[in-house]
Order: sequence, then C-alpha cells, then structure tokens
Amino acid sequence: MILLLLPTLGLGGQAQPQDLRAVFEQAQRELMAGNYAKAEAGFREVLKMDPRSAAAHSNLGVVYMRMERLGEAIESFLAAKKLAPQVVGIDLNLGLAYYRKLEFSKAIPQFQQVLKSVPSSFQARYLLGMSYFMENDYQHAIDALEPLASEQKDDLDYLFVMGISYGKLKRKTESERTFEQLVHAGGDTAHLHLLLGKAYLDLHQNESAQAELEKVIARDPNLPYAHFNLGVAFQRQGKLDKAGKEFEAEMKITPREPWSYENRGTIYLDQGDPDHAIEMFHKALDVNSQMPKSLAGLGKAHVRKREPEKAIAYLKRAVELQPDSADFHYQLGQAYLKSGNREEAKKQMGEAGRLQAEDREKQEERIFGKLPAPEVPQEQP
Repeated sequence: MILLLLPTLGLGGQAQPQDLRAVFEQAQRELMAGNYAKAEAGFREVLKMDPRSAAAHSNLGVVYMRMERLGEAIESFLAAKKLAPQVVGIDLNLGLAYYRKLEFSKAIPQFQQVLKSVPSSFQARYLLGMSYFMENDYQHAIDALEPLASEQKDDLDYLFVMGISYGKLKRKTESERTFEQLVHAGGDTAHLHLLLGKAYLDLHQNESAQAELEKVIARDPNLPYAHFNLGVAFQRQGKLDKAGKEFEAEMKITPREPWSYENRGTIYLDQGDPDHAIEMFHKALDVNSQMPKSLAGLGKAHVRKREPEKAIAYLKRAVELQPDSADFHYQLGQAYLKSGNREEAKKQMGEAGRLQAEDREKQEERIFGKLPAPEVPQEQP
C-alpha cells in the first residue's frame, strides 16, 4: 500500500490559498484515477507556488512510484521527509521505493523508523523482514517476521523466506516444519514443488531439492525452470550427464534464458570438451552479453585449447564485469602465464590472493563478529 498525503500537511502549517488547494486536489484526483502525467503536472504546479509543500513532494513521489520512475520517487520522498520528518507515511513510502529499486540496505532504516512510531504497522514489519532476507541477514529477518506467523500462515512467500532463513541458521526442525506448512498452504501443485525445490537448493540440500524437482517434472514437464533447477541439483551432486540432459531440456522450454547454456558449457568444460563448451558459452552471451561467468568460461576453454591471447581477451572482460572475483583474476593470471607475460601473471595472481584473503576475513567476521582492535600495552614509567 502506498500512502498519499493530504494537502493540509503542506506549507509548514500555514493556511493555503484557495487556488493552490484547488490545484492540489485536482492533481490528487488525477492520481487516484491513474492519470499520472496530469497528476505529475499538477503537483509540479503546486511546487511552483509553494516549494515547501511536503504533501506535494510526497504525492509526486507516489506518482513516480506508480510510473516505475523509482529514482525520481526517492528524490521526491527525501524532499518531503526533509520538510516533514515527523510524517510516518513518508518513511514508509521512501522505504518502499528503495525496496522496489532493490536497494534493500537503504530500505531497512526507513521501515525501522516506521516501526518506532507505529509498532503495529504490518506492512513496515513485513517489508523490513523481507529486506533483511534479501541482504542475507537471516537472524534479523526472522526477528522481524516471526511476530507475523499467525497472520501469514498461508502466505507462500512468507513461508518460503522463513523456511530458508531457519535453514541458513541451521535450525533444521523449524525449517522442516515451515516447509511442511508451505506444502499444506500451497497444495500438491507443480508450482509449489518448484518453489520448495528452489528453497532446498538455496540451502544446499541437494538431494531434497532433487526429490521435489522430480515431482515438478512428473506433474508438469514443461514448467519453466523446473529442468534448470533439477540440473543444478544433479550438477552439485556430480551427476554431470544427468545435469547436462536437464539443461538441454530447459533450453527447449526457455530458449531466451542464458543460464542453461552457461551451466551446460561448464559441464562440457568439466568433462574435458572445450569445443562444445565454447559453443554453449557463446549461446549464453548471444542472449546476454554481460555474463561474466560465460566470459570466464570462454577464457578457460581457450586456455585449454592453447589459445592464451583469446583467453586473455575474454577473461579481461569478465574481470571488468566482476572485479571482485578471485577466480577470474586467477584464471587471467594463468592465461598471461601461458602467453609468456610473467609480470602481468604475477600481478593477477597477487590480486587473486588478496581477494581470497578478504573473502576469508569477511566470512570470519560473519561467523564470529568483528574482532576488537588489540590493546596496546602502556609503557611503564
């Protein structure tokens, strides 16, 4: 739900001229009727007459949200919040705009602010929990969402998120109970089993994922992404021939999705067939040219074919798209080594080592928390 502000919330509490109120109310009617271009023009006219109208800024933000112009919506809500920081509805709308823009870390403090003022706000609590989940902060997601359990017992998205969050925190009993509730709420349908199979994949419970995804295909063999996810489950278990067949089946159902081509190419590489791997990676890139794993896969394949210059070209593009990948820097270093450029190889290997150390440090911090700085002993006089 998006909240609208009434015209009495603008103008710093001063009385509004009749013509200003009339323009505002007409813009609001246009907004409610879905005439967004006219509503935008109306609220902009209000702001020409009174730039300090928090209501006009806020409702202009609503217009932009409805038009999916999320960056402009955020700017409008921030302007409204500066003028009327006490209005909870602005925080909620600002959080929602960030949420829709997939900027979850920025959405979180907005929803927190709403809950400070209105602890009973269902929407703020739900979106706060979902934002934490999207930031992989599973404990805070559970803390936010658990109070909604009785109301959301039949909400498939809610149960999906809670089941994964419990699983990520190794709370197996609660995770299994939640997934059972998901099945009960969703019924014995192909879509439900696909959702559950994907949840098990997220938890790296690959055998359970396989079992659910095989149920999907038994019910609806042409359901998009069923074969792809089953292929991932087989791939993780080292069943490469079975995985390859599933990815090939998915290509026929969703030929304009690049992921099956990319994973099929990876399997060909693992099976020592760089030529077929190259064909698959090119098909993936024909669909989406900005896929770093496919570019890196081409680099690896050309290294194996003793074509280091081609490998370097593809791996450099992969690194440009994903500069924080230790593996891509390592593979690029290997390609430079094969080409005889030892200096550049050393540079790339060093960057790979630095990134690996950084990843280990981040992982330790997630597990153990940030360690305090060591105390420096004071010299005795």
